[in-house]
Amino acid sequence: MSRKTELTGYLQRYFGFDRFKGEQEAAIMSVLEGNNTFVLMPTGGGKSLIYQLPAVMMEGTAIVISPLIALMKNQVDSMRGISTEDNIAHFLNSSLSKAAIQDVKDDVIAGKTKLLYVAPESLTKEENVEFLKNIKVSFYAVDEAHCISEWGHDFRPEYRRIKPIVQEIGVAPIVALTATATAKVQHDIQKNLGILDARVFKASFNRSNLYYEVRPKVKPENQIIRFIKENPGKSGIIYCLSRKKVEELAETLRINEIKVLPYHAGMDAATRSLNQDKFLMEEVDVMVATIAFGMGIDKPDVRYVIHYDIPKSLEGYYQETGRAGRDGGEGKCITFYSYKDIQKLDKFMHGKPVAEQEIGRQLLLDTVSYAETAICRRIILLHYFGEKYENDNCGNCDNCLNPKEIIEASDEVTRALEAILEVKEKYKAEHIADILVGKSSAAVKSFHHDELESFGSGDDHDEHFWNAVFRQSMVAGLISKDIENYGLLKITPEGHAFLNHPQPFQLVKNHRYEDEEDESAAGAPAGGSGGDPELFNMLKDLRKSIAKKHNLPPYVIFQDPSLADMSIQYPITLDELQKIQGVGQGKAQRYGKEFVALIKKYVDENEIERPQDLVVRQVANKSKMKVYIIQSIDRKISLEDIAEAKGIEFPELLSEIEAIVNAGTRINIDYYINEVLDEDNQEEIFDYFREAENDSIAAAVAELGEADYSEDHIRLMRIKFLSDMGN
Repeated sequence: MSRKTELTGYLQRYFGFDRFKGEQEAAIMSVLEGNNTFVLMPTGGGKSLIYQLPAVMMEGTAIVISPLIALMKNQVDSMRGISTEDNIAHFLNSSLSKAAIQDVKDDVIAGKTKLLYVAPESLTKEENVEFLKNIKVSFYAVDEAHCISEWGHDFRPEYRRIKPIVQEIGVAPIVALTATATAKVQHDIQKNLGILDARVFKASFNRSNLYYEVRPKVKPENQIIRFIKENPGKSGIIYCLSRKKVEELAETLRINEIKVLPYHAGMDAATRSLNQDKFLMEEVDVMVATIAFGMGIDKPDVRYVIHYDIPKSLEGYYQETGRAGRDGGEGKCITFYSYKDIQKLDKFMHGKPVAEQEIGRQLLLDTVSYAETAICRRIILLHYFGEKYENDNCGNCDNCLNPKEIIEASDEVTRALEAILEVKEKYKAEHIADILVGKSSAAVKSFHHDELESFGSGDDHDEHFWNAVFRQSMVAGLISKDIENYGLLKITPEGHAFLNHPQPFQLVKNHRYEDEEDESAAGAPAGGSGGDPELFNMLKDLRKSIAKKHNLPPYVIFQDPSLADMSIQYPITLDELQKIQGVGQGKAQRYGKEFVALIKKYVDENEIERPQDLVVRQVANKSKMKVYIIQSIDRKISLEDIAEAKGIEFPELLSEIEAIVNAGTRINIDYYINEVLDEDNQEEIFDYFREAENDSIAAAVAELGEADYSEDHIRLMRIKFLSDMGN
């Protein structure tokens, strides 16, 4: 019998399949032949079969090193499900009792166990090393191998210790498997495990059934609730970065009658496991989770993956979105993006070693480029993993379905390449963008780059535009990013050829996701926010005329995100208007009548079907916080003391007060302002806001001078101004 026939026989007997997928067969043959093997296959590509099948066929026990207890349990259960003997697979980790550990060891010594799953932490324990020295190891499989690399999205230091332990236990072939790795991460894995000679098997990263969309993060809870209600009964995962947000969002969805459970590392193991099982058994439709959830869980019919917070890297994003549509059916991947979230993630890195910060920032910048790009998302994603997508339009992402403006940019690409050459290919995109726009940042000045010929040569565009030029020049192969040196831009031979003979270059203009504090806030209907541009403009005109009548700046009446939300939700009563972002009872009563009258007329004339989820119920805790703040201010308690009592930072307290004032409640913080600012300074800031076109803090700081006024002082005065003039 040929090896191939034998293989197919085992596949049919144990796994019930009559044929292999993609590169599975060749990779399995490599393992059976005793080669070191590297397998790079996207989620759902059938990686686990590559070590499970050889383990069943070979003499001895395969040691599978896996990072999560839940993942091991899942794999062991599935192996036991295909065999008549439960002892075919075991796991060895901290969740087992001493008696259970002994049972596992007895089965392994007796040669009954073909697969032994261990966590890297368990592998390093002396008693386990001593035990494993006495058994015949068929091979070692390192699952989720990207955990080895600092450039991987889930780096774990204990993974770096696998190689010396393996050498101590006894040398055998090593199989490294991962669902996501750039060329840099792949090299790191092979080098660290000492398998640079490995046979490499790569599957395509293209998941054609997945739909990718990035939306501005404007009232995400409302958008999520509407999306789930429009997809009743479908399974979905929502990822958040913090445990606190997981709990809050799960509670908000629950009180809006959605079958949902949370999942994060702060919960006890039994509850986590129970919640996971309820999701697998379809007792609940939605899991709100941190990224720990879903690894190795074989639920093929997850129909959507929503990122409430943008992930820290594109590898993380790819792996998490990859949990949707594993059966080849529908899979919608929706991500909410705000640049403020990126700044928050950047702050979290402070205090880490400098090299780690640099790596983290590079990974974040790639994520920003992906979020803000207006070209096909598949092209960007596959390019990141070193794969070329041949089509210009995939027909299954927001950018391809709603194409953005395209301009001829041969001249701009030439200027970008010249600037890279002028700094001798030794700087990152951010720095070169500063040079092109003529921004005298501290770094530009210290290297005397304000004296270069290219300094200011691109001041007809902003940094945002130049980042699009760099990103699309990379995709076109004119520029490469030197990952080894923290993302320095280098010009490729194709780039040099372009400089010698420039060709036409079609550039797609990037999305703009400005801070919501800017006048052109992300609340304005754009991208995927789903607003009605015609109504939005009519509401702006109405706001302008009301502002004129009251002799106030328009933003005092309602801010742009509020108008944008009105253009999404179509409120036609004052009660409904109070549910709109930044509108409370006070504002609705004072200015709302004309707005709801205009919206009602517009809805009737255009026969618009309004969304039915206007009444998004809010979790009571938030209103408790607001009530506490208002009562404390009435009692003239110092703002620092209020922040401390609620366990929040001072800027976060100011955000809460701003939300209260924006919703139309009048509050008086004069007692506090008088302590921190003298009368003349107060007057100067107040007058600035009276004349300003918008209430942007950044613009106010620039105009009034950072040396004279801190951002907190300006925010305090903006609160006073909006409360006194608008409420």
